[in-house]
Amino acid sequence: MSMSVRLQKNIFIILSAVIVVLALLFSSMPKAEASVSWGQEVVEVAKRYIGTKYKWGGTNPKQGFDASGYTQYVFKTSAAKIKLPRTSKEQYLKGKSVKKSQLKQGDLVFFKTDGKNVSFVGIYDGKGQFLAATSNGVRYQSLNTKYWKDRYVGAKRVLKE
Repeated sequence: MSMSVRLQKNIFIILSAVIVVLALLFSSMPKAEASVSWGQEVVEVAKRYIGTKYKWGGTNPKQGFDASGYTQYVFKTSAAKIKLPRTSKEQYLKGKSVKKSQLKQGDLVFFKTDGKNVSFVGIYDGKGQFLAATSNGVRYQSLNTKYWKDRYVGAKRVLKE
């Protein structure tokens, strides 16, 4: 075999080895993926409806929302696809109880606004804030205001962890 043929053969082997090593190196690298929690997903959907008008008995953005109609709609239309009961009182019977100090995005927060039973619900977003359909429409509320502190009943987690 001539020297130039041997040299071409060695270059071919070396190049092939380099290609295989590079292919193995880059194929085994983990792919970058954004990880969004179920709570973040629900809150992002809930934010879309900020400003939607209040309507007693309302269950969709076209007619308006009441508190439980809003939470029901958001959970059903989010990627979580959770079907909640129609009323806040019935929604309070679902999920796992959560201490106020352990609230996470997407947890449901419940209140007694009529003085007797659970009658209002919102979606927790973190840092003491929740989204809810109030008489002024869908908007952020603070758990730390006297009004909501005095009426707070508890929270439930209905999302997968």
